[in-house]
Amino acid sequence: MSTYRRRTHVDAPFEEVWSFHSRQSGLESVTPAFMNLRIERVVGPDGELDPEVLEPGTRLEMSVRPFGVGPRQPWTALIRERARGDDQGYFVDTMEEGPFPRWRHTHRFRAEDGGTLVQDEVQYRLPGGAVGRVLGPFAQVGFEPMFRDRHRRTRALLEE
Repeated sequence: MSTYRRRTHVDAPFEEVWSFHSRQSGLESVTPAFMNLRIERVVGPDGELDPEVLEPGTRLEMSVRPFGVGPRQPWTALIRERARGDDQGYFVDTMEEGPFPRWRHTHRFRAEDGGTLVQDEVQYRLPGGAVGRVLGPFAQVGFEPMFRDRHRRTRALLEE
């Protein structure tokens, strides 16, 4: 299994950053345009459509078409965990359907230096069996522009 990590400091209060990332609109706002994200359906743990907060048990049915190339790829994510304290929180989503045989994305947020430290950690496995395992660490070259843009967008939207 390979791991990708990225962190950035956002000059905005923890509560604002946490709230922003707890909603479907936050995901849509930070996803780079080149991913051509389409959210097909969001179902909360109680069956509610388009819940306000992405709580554990929420299923996001999406599709992507990176760079407009090839057919749309389904991507179904399940919010597995979510916890917060006064000045820190995290949530975890996993891929149930999509291009990766394994995808576990941990989003961490912590009040720090008058703002919020945002950390992403993705544990993933590429398709292709043994070849995918060998090439796994090189996938970071593709992840870096996407997460760099996500963090840039977060700062642009939340910093004053």
